[in-house]
Amino acid sequence: AARREIDAEGHIVTPGFVDVHTHYDGQATWDPHLTPSGWHGVTTVVMGNCGVGFAPAQPDRHEWLIQLMEGVEDIPGTALAEGIRWEWESFPEYLDALERMPRALDVGTQVPHGAVRAYVMGERGAKNEPATPEDIEAMARIVEEALRAGALGFTSSRTMLHRAKDGQVVPGTFAGHEELMGIGRACGRAGHGVFEISTDFGLGGAQGRFHEDVEWMRDLSKETGLPVSFILAQASHNPTEWRDILGWVEDAV
Repeated sequence: AARREIDAEGHIVTPGFVDVHTHYDGQATWDPHLTPSGWHGVTTVVMGNCGVGFAPAQPDRHEWLIQLMEGVEDIPGTALAEGIRWEWESFPEYLDALERMPRALDVGTQVPHGAVRAYVMGERGAKNEPATPEDIEAMARIVEEALRAGALGFTSSRTMLHRAKDGQVVPGTFAGHEELMGIGRACGRAGHGVFEISTDFGLGGAQGRFHEDVEWMRDLSKETGLPVSFILAQASHNPTEWRDILGWVEDAV
């Protein structure tokens, strides 16, 4: 007999769902049930996707991070502004704040490129200006520190569809090879983590840029031994492009 028996009469007993792509980065700091996911069998969520999130965060960047999340993910800024208490600045401090919260679901989070870039570069980062070698070194340190503290990986947006409330694309959208590889090597030094890319692949017109991106993604994975993942969509106006993209990936590996 089990140590604890639960009367499941009239219910469906299933394993808990692990939702690997969520944007509960703000809500996780005030809602222990992460509604509505907690109502529907989700037992673990992964946050920090698409290069957007709330750590690291300088005090004068709070409103900017909120309008970035509001624009990209359509989460009401008023809810985020009223709910987030900002008990952190660094990413490890954000993890500590999450750990202090009583909760019904397990949470894991990744390091968002947008927040890291704005933290290190200020307005230059927010406006997607090129990163200097010093900027890249500083971003790499932050990412490595976050991964060693318990972050699951690093995420970046490369799609023009992701825009802040002010219309600007996510910081890092046009990041160059050296910036991406520099941050990726930081993940390698930490010894774990997924490097996740949100892309336009599969939405048409991706061929030229994909061939450029697949080269550094291949090189990064080969050098670090870590997985690189990207979003692959499908569009009715180009219904077979996904086959081409998967073929390019197969050729790369």
